[in-house]
Amino acid sequence: MSIVSTDPPGFELPLRLLMGFRVIIEELHAELARQGHPGLRPMHGFVMQAVGTRGTTAAELGRRLGVSKQAAGKTIDTLMKAGYLERGTDPADARRKVVQLTARGSDALVRSARIFDELRARWAETLGADRLRALEDDLRRVTPPDPFRLDVPGWLGTP
Repeated sequence: MSIVSTDPPGFELPLRLLMGFRVIIEELHAELARQGHPGLRPMHGFVMQAVGTRGTTAAELGRRLGVSKQAAGKTIDTLMKAGYLERGTDPADARRKVVQLTARGSDALVRSARIFDELRARWAETLGADRLRALEDDLRRVTPPDPFRLDVPGWLGTP
């Protein structure tokens, strides 16, 4: 006699996690567009987070994102043209070129943080605050400790 499992198939878990991610990111970008940032794409958010408040070089950005320096440079150029990043020199080493957020880039990140909080609040309304907190706690137990670790070669582009 075979026992029929009521568990969903194993492949559904990563698909549901990906779908949840996509729902949140698509809602974020729709709201960012309404708030004056229509050209931003998910990769742009990763790049601006990786640039951070202190800035970085194209080579370091590539390492953080797990992509080539050339791929990082193309994205930097795109975000510079859109007014989100600017190039400058490192005050400690004039030979070193750094990329920094502009006021527009900082505004997009501040708005993103607020929108993410609003989206989380909506999920808490739908699922219940305790269930959402339990889900987040469980995901922390099964994922690496640093949620901002972006240096995973091959995940965000071809190294």
